[in-house]
Amino acid sequence: MKERTSKIVAEIFAPGDALEGIRESALQAGEMLRDAFGGGGKLLVCGNGGSWADGEHIVGELMKGFLLKRPLLEDAKSELVRLWGDEGRVIAAALQGALPAISLGSHGALMTAFANDADGRFAFAQQAMGYALPGDVALGISTSGNAENIRFALMAAKSRGATTVALTGSDGGLLARFSDCCIRVPDKRTFRVQEHHLRIYHFLCAFVESELFDE
Repeated sequence: MKERTSKIVAEIFAPGDALEGIRESALQAGEMLRDAFGGGGKLLVCGNGGSWADGEHIVGELMKGFLLKRPLLEDAKSELVRLWGDEGRVIAAALQGALPAISLGSHGALMTAFANDADGRFAFAQQAMGYALPGDVALGISTSGNAENIRFALMAAKSRGATTVALTGSDGGLLARFSDCCIRVPDKRTFRVQEHHLRIYHFLCAFVESELFDE
């Protein structure tokens, strides 16, 4: 782990902090994401309501610079210039290094078509079946840990060879049984769980970015 990353860990899981007790599970999830992205994999994330919005937020932090600037690697810049000359050079200067992440709830046409034509409970699972590959991570967010459609999505992703992570409240719920790593934040009240979830996924985004990118 880089020294810079160690400082991020120490800050969020400081002694006496509400999240101190879930340090190990959060680190495990961070390492899973680091290994997935480092190996060419991607993140699939799903949730309902506020947790869906959290998924969108996560994608926004991963697909562009979060705490670091993330300039493109030289080989990516060179290929843009080779293909498109001066215009490629302009594009290369504007773009940033991305960590590939997909919010499953963003595909409205597919979601509503599947709910109408088949069974909406399995819409996320349908997406996971189509997108998930070995080396990917599927993250299911549920404040109770019992959201059925999220559980089905993790099951489908796991069947495709993806690693599964759940972000829940203190009980873990059913998702704890269907995930390779379950991060159970220390509260049961929905709004408090969501507040803790924000800190945790910001940590995860900062962790993988610090490990995989230079300043």
